[in-house]
Amino acid sequence: MKIDKKNTGSISGRFRFYFAWPLFLSVFLLLVNIAVYTINQESAIVMSMFLAVYIVFAVTVYIFGNIGLKTELVRYAMGFAKVEKARLKEMEVPYVITDTKGNINWCNDAFSDIANSDNVERKSIFDIFPELTNSLADIGNDDREEFVRKGDNEYRVVIRKSMNEDIIEKSGAGDRLGAGVSVFFYDVTEINELLQKKKDNQMIVGLLYIDNYEEAVESIDEVRGSLLSALIDRKITKFMQSIDAVMRKLEKDKYIVIFKNKYLDRLKKDRFSLLDEVKGVNIGNDLVVTLSMGIGIAEESYTQSFDFARAAIDMALGRGGDQVVIKEKDNIGYYGGKSQRTEKTTRVKARVKAHALGELIEATESVLIMGHKMSDVDAVGAAIGVYRICKTFNKKAHIVINDISTSVAPIIKRMEAAAENGESIFITGDKALAMADKDTMLMVVDVNRRSYVECEELLGKVNTIVLLDHHRQGADVISNAVLSYIEPYASSSCEMVAEILQYIDAEVKITPVEADAMYSGIMIDTNNFLTKTGVRTFEAAAFLRRNGADVTRIRKAFRTEMDEFKFKAKAVSTAEVYREFFAFAECTDSDAKSPTILGAQVANELMGISNVKASFVCTLYNKKIYISARSIDELNVQLVMEKLGGGGHMSVAGAQLENITIEEAKERVKAVLDSMMASGEIAF
Repeated sequence: MKIDKKNTGSISGRFRFYFAWPLFLSVFLLLVNIAVYTINQESAIVMSMFLAVYIVFAVTVYIFGNIGLKTELVRYAMGFAKVEKARLKEMEVPYVITDTKGNINWCNDAFSDIANSDNVERKSIFDIFPELTNSLADIGNDDREEFVRKGDNEYRVVIRKSMNEDIIEKSGAGDRLGAGVSVFFYDVTEINELLQKKKDNQMIVGLLYIDNYEEAVESIDEVRGSLLSALIDRKITKFMQSIDAVMRKLEKDKYIVIFKNKYLDRLKKDRFSLLDEVKGVNIGNDLVVTLSMGIGIAEESYTQSFDFARAAIDMALGRGGDQVVIKEKDNIGYYGGKSQRTEKTTRVKARVKAHALGELIEATESVLIMGHKMSDVDAVGAAIGVYRICKTFNKKAHIVINDISTSVAPIIKRMEAAAENGESIFITGDKALAMADKDTMLMVVDVNRRSYVECEELLGKVNTIVLLDHHRQGADVISNAVLSYIEPYASSSCEMVAEILQYIDAEVKITPVEADAMYSGIMIDTNNFLTKTGVRTFEAAAFLRRNGADVTRIRKAFRTEMDEFKFKAKAVSTAEVYREFFAFAECTDSDAKSPTILGAQVANELMGISNVKASFVCTLYNKKIYISARSIDELNVQLVMEKLGGGGHMSVAGAQLENITIEEAKERVKAVLDSMMASGEIAF
């Protein structure tokens, strides 16, 4: 309690007044006695005798009564202090007073009990609770709160100053008292146990989908198809019974499951072994069956948990399937995703999306088409394909691009030369912002992350956004798209646009220049049809060939200059192999025209080395480190890059790091690989 000297002085003055008022009355009576002498001397003499006796009595009371009352007050205060000290000593809340160095000056019985040590007052609190080592220094006027454990109990510790520094200084007791610290210990063990029990019993909602059920069943005869379905259903049911889950089959390939939160850590620890168990089911089916699962966790309501589960399953499917996505309010976790997604042979989805896109373009006046920052050939080629669709509907259309790299310069130069009536096809982000309004439609291609688009401000300036991409979704996905077409199995965005061109309602006629641009996008993203190719990839390429794409012309356009070839050879010469399976290299030549493109090419080259499972190339450009990651089919490099804030495909991914050197970036990648191998996420 803070002591106020002014209050102390006023209390002493009040005591003196209480005992001095008879003296003041004596003065008044003396004046009256003098006045009586002027009237009647005999009466005045009698009054003087009584007045003398009264004055003697008043003086006696003032002197001895004041001293006696103060003595009694001191005795009372001392008795009260003893009672207070006893009560404080017996207080159930553990309480200790220390100096700022942790030396214990005094403690109550409750603290001695939890300290479980003899001669507590001769020890340091740091010996009993090492967690408080750095908590007593620089204590301000506000309380400080910490949490410590002692045995099986957990305590909430409140630390505060014992006295006001001004009072200690004015009282001259600084040498004796120091700047004492009061420490209170509140046992929160039972509360935490109840909170944990509540959390453990919280019900979690999950949606489980079989990714390729129909394709797997169709790959075998009818009898074995029924058996395959039964075996998968049995695997799922048995697994869910092991975690005491309630499961219901919504459709032939869709389930809803509800289980307690206490089982979630176990599922995370074994990394959802159900994924591998189902992939092991094989009774002659050509396709491996894979699962996707979305789990939603929300404390507010079960409805929100279900909404989170739906968002999570959409993300799992958008990332290619064969994985589990756990979505909480502010956090998203990914598990699995090791296998390459099976290409769907049906084009129904492409036809539906093409029809919807045609309706949206018809309903708008102008369209802006945008790819990702530092656009590559696939982004520009896909944008050109969408541009042709817009022109077929007689709509104004422009492609937004800020920095033109050497890889896309030939395409842009040919497009501008072939533009009708000298029309400006390519514009900068600033010009696009000036042109955009609420009635403008924005088409985003080859990217689904907000922070990676060419001009992020455009996303907030238009009402209608259409998203078309072949990269797996991440946490930063553009969520307000009116139409979203994301297919991770596709080799490139140009392949997807080529399919849409075949199903759009209007008859689209693309020029050879446009066909070359789209064909180039497929070639670059598939590394000349070596990676991520499927039947539909070659069908899209055939469609573009029929519309005038010339491989020889494309090859000539993308030939490398001698200096760039030397830069690439120099970067390859820096390659080193880490842990037998991972190749690392770096691009440091500032004279290269497109360092990031060069880095991607070097990463592709390193995958030609025997026994290399993945390659990582670090490139310094514009004070950032760009990491290009590549693999074939044995490692999902997207999972590696996501841990560094990046993303991409299973076999093609990347990340960007700021305020870091190339060596530090390489060490970060290696640390992620070490962690994933230790946890079992990577196993060869």
